Amino acid sequence: MKINILIIIINCLVIISAINAQSISINSFDSFENIKLIKSDNVEIDLSGIDGIKNKALNINYKFVKGTGYAGIQFDREIDLSDDFEFTFYIKANSPNNNFEIKFLDQKGENVWWVNNVNYEFPKDWKKVRIKRRQINFAWGPAYDKTLRKISKIEFTIASFNGGSGSVQIDDLQYKKLSKIDITKLKTNIIASANSNLLKNIKDNNLETYWTSKKKNNTLIYNFGYSKEIGGITFDWFKNNFAKIITISISDDNSHWDKILKVNKATNYKSFLKFDDIEAQYLKLDFSENKKDELSISEIKIQDADWSADINKFFINIAKEYPRGYFPKYLNAESSFWTITGVNEDVKETLINEEGMIESDKQGFSIEPFIFSNGKLYTWSDASISQHLMNDYLPIPSVKWTLPKMEMNIETFTSGAPNQSSAIFTKYTLKNISQEEIDGNLYLAIRPFQVNPYYQFLNGNGGAAKVKTINYDKEKKQVNVNDIKKIISLSEIDSAGFTTFYDGDIINYISNNILPANKNIVDEFYFGSGALKYQYKISPNEEKEIVILLPMYENIDFNLKEENVYETKLMDAVNFWNSKVNNIEFSLPESADKLINVLKSNIAYILINRDKFGIQPGSRSYDRSWIRDGSLTSSALLKMGLKNEVKEFANWYSNYIFENGKVPCVVDKRGPDSVPENDSHGEYIYLIKEYFNFTKDTTFLSDHFEKIKLVMSYIKYLTDQRSTEEYKSNDSLKMFYGLVPESISHEGYSAKPMHSYWDDFFILKGMKDAISIAEILNKTEVSEFIKQKNEFEKNLYSSIDLTTSRHKINYIPGCAELGDFDATSTTIALTPCNEIKNLRNDLLTNTFDKYYDFFKNRMNENSEWLNYTPYEVRTIGSFVLLDKPEIAHTIIDYFLQYQKPENWNHWAEIVWHNSKSPNFIGDMPHTWVGSDFINSIRNLFVYEDELNNSLIIAPALYDEWIDNPNGMSVKNLPTYYGKISYSIKNDDEKCTYEIYGDLKTPENMKYILRFSKDIFKIKKILINNVKYENFLSDEIMFKSIPAKIEIYF
Repeated sequence: MKINILIIIINCLVIISAINAQSISINSFDSFENIKLIKSDNVEIDLSGIDGIKNKALNINYKFVKGTGYAGIQFDREIDLSDDFEFTFYIKANSPNNNFEIKFLDQKGENVWWVNNVNYEFPKDWKKVRIKRRQINFAWGPAYDKTLRKISKIEFTIASFNGGSGSVQIDDLQYKKLSKIDITKLKTNIIASANSNLLKNIKDNNLETYWTSKKKNNTLIYNFGYSKEIGGITFDWFKNNFAKIITISISDDNSHWDKILKVNKATNYKSFLKFDDIEAQYLKLDFSENKKDELSISEIKIQDADWSADINKFFINIAKEYPRGYFPKYLNAESSFWTITGVNEDVKETLINEEGMIESDKQGFSIEPFIFSNGKLYTWSDASISQHLMNDYLPIPSVKWTLPKMEMNIETFTSGAPNQSSAIFTKYTLKNISQEEIDGNLYLAIRPFQVNPYYQFLNGNGGAAKVKTINYDKEKKQVNVNDIKKIISLSEIDSAGFTTFYDGDIINYISNNILPANKNIVDEFYFGSGALKYQYKISPNEEKEIVILLPMYENIDFNLKEENVYETKLMDAVNFWNSKVNNIEFSLPESADKLINVLKSNIAYILINRDKFGIQPGSRSYDRSWIRDGSLTSSALLKMGLKNEVKEFANWYSNYIFENGKVPCVVDKRGPDSVPENDSHGEYIYLIKEYFNFTKDTTFLSDHFEKIKLVMSYIKYLTDQRSTEEYKSNDSLKMFYGLVPESISHEGYSAKPMHSYWDDFFILKGMKDAISIAEILNKTEVSEFIKQKNEFEKNLYSSIDLTTSRHKINYIPGCAELGDFDATSTTIALTPCNEIKNLRNDLLTNTFDKYYDFFKNRMNENSEWLNYTPYEVRTIGSFVLLDKPEIAHTIIDYFLQYQKPENWNHWAEIVWHNSKSPNFIGDMPHTWVGSDFINSIRNLFVYEDELNNSLIIAPALYDEWIDNPNGMSVKNLPTYYGKISYSIKNDDEKCTYEIYGDLKTPENMKYILRFSKDIFKIKKILINNVKYENFLSDEIMFKSIPAKIEIYF
């Protein structure tokens, strides 16, 4: 035995020696002469040398002056990379958690690969970091082939996650080529402290066989024959013969051992151990303090590095060991969708997923329901599940489980003062739908998982959530998690129990209808769990209700002892949301209910996603305030009768404009982001003017005029960069002449910045609105602004002509460089930029005809497509403006089919053809998509045509609405000129429109009624009993309201 082991070890050493190449020093950081500083605006950085691991190390001092941005170093080093390799370096820091990015760039610096450590906890003492090929991902760039083969530059960057300032030290960057090891020819040998003859049983995949020892202390030593990356270990214990203490150590020589983990254990549930960045030839497992007289292990599996490459992969692999339903759905490699609940202005929103799991806070633990009855644990996987909103549109979501003998309805809403005392109420209603009495237990499990799935990675990783401590106060019916989050039960709790991760997840207990004995835990692995148990016994057709409360803040501003506190606060929420979403009164046939409900729900979702004054498109991935999304969403709110939220947003955002007039593309809790997106400047001016359009608040305009002047000056600074002789005379650059410079724009060009026409149309819109504002305020800058606008307008349309000619295309391109087709982007040229009359008609027609051909092809059930973004709902409004209502209706009906879940009335940013596949979806509900829908649907009922000085009424109503026997009406539709209302009644003889409202219109203003009836079947038209002559189109023009228009057939 000893001879065999010795021979194997010797052979392995020979092999390893032959295949391991020597490390190459890439940068010792003894000096920093050739190191280039990289940083964004409003970030400070300097370098110094300090004592390092060997000689000197590089010290990077940084400060995020306004909270956001990035800072780091870049140096040149060309390396032809081998098939497998590793980089190593040492790091230590005195720094708050921020993103730590290691980037590898090609020669031009356009294509970037990276390791992005989000919210990285910098080590305080020197730590060696290894980066292997499998850990490096393509970040961005125009490369078609994204395989990393050669690098020319390396960067170390600190990007703001929490902001602040700090110092980061880096030393001894090395590169090593790794050769492939044929591990099939290497045998893993195990040495046991006792009963070596039984070792075969721990790797035979048979839980009925086992290795055992009656010794008090036992050791197993693994020799892999090579330096192996180890991701973790799993132990299956035989019966109750487990070790209370497990100590894991590693070695490269079987003599010098490094302890990497010590586990304390009190149960026989299967053990899952995770390692981070562990590589060794030898692995030692020490077992002590056996639960019984002997130690018995059925299976031990040494897992590779990929098994626990990150914490979510670790839990995905754990979930594979259990029945479907025992863990959140997304851990089964399936998609799981969700919605939000919250209050207007609050920075905290809660998620509930389609299975009924409720998240306590952003990146926080969740509460997941389970039912145990008749010897079986019922999970989301056993139920038929449906989702609903109260009254089909209010942001009070519910999830309904239907089981063989019972139903469970989970309803949740938020109440309380925003940012002070908001709290989540959740009611679990158990109903007996059988003909006999039923009994069992409802378990509300506290689990270390977010509702936000692991495949959501922007602005913080989804998936696993840390739970270090849980404390239970039986008298208060209260659980305290992580010392900061409370769960308060408003119903009597029958029992409660909690467990550390190493003692087994709570699912091990409740699946056996038991609870752990612990009432308080501290989990050093940070993934503790537990459950509250509620017993039920319910007669046929009777119900039992269990209510819990999740306070979002320390303060609670209502009396929990009030008998009907849930019902009282629920009605408060209902009344509040109705006051926000019902400013417009729609009286339409039942077939329109879905469309109007989606409209109302998205108004509410916009307000819930709103953080204080910041309008945001999401609550997780997009928990930030873009001026782009915010300005267009503000327009939607104004059109739905909400003004104050828009004023607050505009005033708030104005505070973050840079000293030179640059408008930040986005602002969040850290401050303004300096990344250039050159649409932002026009969008800011548009926002200011749009608020005035609906309010006529000249004081507001006056308060912001100095900022507008500053922004117009910055726009000139941008256009001057492309107005030089080089751009004017060089044929390859002429198409860029006079435009704003390239940017990632609306993030459509994040791979490589481009001269985007989205940017330019918004710049033009901003210039036009600046002129209007200056005219309204009688400012002397009017002529200056007009000159600036005229020059830019000329250059913009010249650029489009040059680009279409150069690329030989017959549509409006997305950007000058590519001549790409992007009708969803081009929509903004029509609205809000009002350029429909200035665009070349042939290009305009071809653009949207081409889009509709693409759309129809995708509609075909046999077509193959991967995904799309519902930003395409903007095209609904475009086809209304193009007087193609039937196409607009087709697009509406299509996109309403792709809401997940259907009854929660919202979209994600990305829709996948295979909706069951776990893929990144942006955020949900994505309320820029929602506001795009609102803006488009509003066009069906009314829109302003500023170029023709007219208000277009009823331009794209569905025929079935108009033909409804009971008629239809719309009341209190906000417009630039006031609120307008109208009703329509159609019969066999005539169709009658009655139009009225409180409008103040400018001189020469005209109203245009657009109708869908065949003009050749019209006998006559009366307007206020006066015959209307010369009707030759589908439009009826009139000068004043109220107006009664009768169309006779």
